[in-house]
Amino acid sequence: MILPLAVLALATAQAQPGADTSFRARIDGWRATRESAIVGELTELLSIPNLASDSVNIRRNAALIMRLLEKRGATARLLEAPGSPPAVYGELMVPGATRTVVFYSHYDGQPVDPSRWVSPPWQVTLRDGPLLAGENSKVLPMPAAGQRFDPEWRLFARSASDDKSPIIAMLTALDALRDLGIRRSINLKFFFEGEEEAGSSHIHDMLSRHKDLLKADLWLFGDGPVHQSRRPVISFGVRGVMGVNLTIYGPLRPLHSGHYGNWAPNPNVMMAHLIASLRDEEGKILIDGFYDDVRPFSEAQKKALAAMPKMDDQLAGELELGRTEGNGAPLVELTSRPALNVSGLSGGQTGARSANVIVPESNAYLDFRLVPDQKPERIRTMLEAHLRKLGYFVVHQDPDSATRRSHPRLVKLTGGGGYPATATALDLPVSGAVIRAAESALGESIIVVPPLGGSLPLYDFEEVLGTPLIMTPIVNHDNNQHAENENLRIRNLWDGIALYAGLVAKLGGEWKTFP
Repeated sequence: MILPLAVLALATAQAQPGADTSFRARIDGWRATRESAIVGELTELLSIPNLASDSVNIRRNAALIMRLLEKRGATARLLEAPGSPPAVYGELMVPGATRTVVFYSHYDGQPVDPSRWVSPPWQVTLRDGPLLAGENSKVLPMPAAGQRFDPEWRLFARSASDDKSPIIAMLTALDALRDLGIRRSINLKFFFEGEEEAGSSHIHDMLSRHKDLLKADLWLFGDGPVHQSRRPVISFGVRGVMGVNLTIYGPLRPLHSGHYGNWAPNPNVMMAHLIASLRDEEGKILIDGFYDDVRPFSEAQKKALAAMPKMDDQLAGELELGRTEGNGAPLVELTSRPALNVSGLSGGQTGARSANVIVPESNAYLDFRLVPDQKPERIRTMLEAHLRKLGYFVVHQDPDSATRRSHPRLVKLTGGGGYPATATALDLPVSGAVIRAAESALGESIIVVPPLGGSLPLYDFEEVLGTPLIMTPIVNHDNNQHAENENLRIRNLWDGIALYAGLVAKLGGEWKTFP
């Protein structure tokens, strides 16, 4: 699958007329003699476990990142709020610079199930390609100092893509500019969060406590993947998210399906009907009023969506899909709309452990992806009203015996929280400046994405700081983030170094005006 994507990327990438080809060549030439050291620094960071709940190792991560910042001449400190993991803050001021930009990434990662990984999740493994169904990539030794990495090789480890590699790319970009004598055009601040994958529950408080310190003209977020064509992306928004758990109750204990089937209500069957009532097979959400608050796309957003490369046929083949949802609408459009995803179902056993029983309960986890003007709390209220309309009595904790006996349909609803979507206007002067700086540095056109399909808690940054927020992702689209065998394609790390070096060196010059 790699070859077709690579060929497509070469065919679709367009040379940018304003590109500074000498800049990219200088950055790449500098990096080519230091690849082993760059990957070694990333390997050291990836080797530290990074669950937000693991306070000891979280602080080991933070301490290492502080040392890496200080190595580049930045002043560094930890920022905290009561009960929060630390965020790592760094600062590098430039005499005469008129703009200040904060570079964001997070160093915590998703939980792991080591039994599902081909190599231990915090033991960095180099392979000669991705892990594909029915195929196997080869484990390679790390190249020695002075040796080169094949750009198609991959590093496997938790947070290899999400989101430690952008940290190393940002810091390595500073090394390149320093060694090449290229002046930084902006004042720099760094904010590396330690709780993003755990929901950023303390981020609003932390930003509020350190609001003056974090004041800037722009935040750039190095999170998320590049386009499926492997071309670079600048994104001007993210969808919001809300997750809920549903539990439907049946008999108090498992029952023989032959002796009690068709008499005792089956929670799995009830859950199947409930989920079918929430959305249709094409992804349309059937909850009354769900789309009422959806903000229409601006003309600039529509134009950007229409210009994005269409990868649907290529991706469907790569993923061996016989159909796609959305009545034929392209992926780029569908991931800009609200969505309801059934992320998990459980109730009884299957396969070798299956049994002919009516289970006591059935569980589902749903995640809603939200667009601007939709609020998680309002969506949860709509969902609860929908459940009641179906005849369910809704509880928010485990029901007692009297409650179970009093209601023919009983569902427990827990979770919620989440955060709304954010969007930065494409016609702001800073938006154009970021695009121009990136294209000039990389030597090719940038794919402009109005909203990224994924979610980040940027709403808190927008609400507390009131600063424009723009996404500058670098990692490969097929990186298995949040899942087993997360990986980073080496070429994406090299591209990320060039992108961040270009933004630091060129953004101030491109950013002529700002309201």
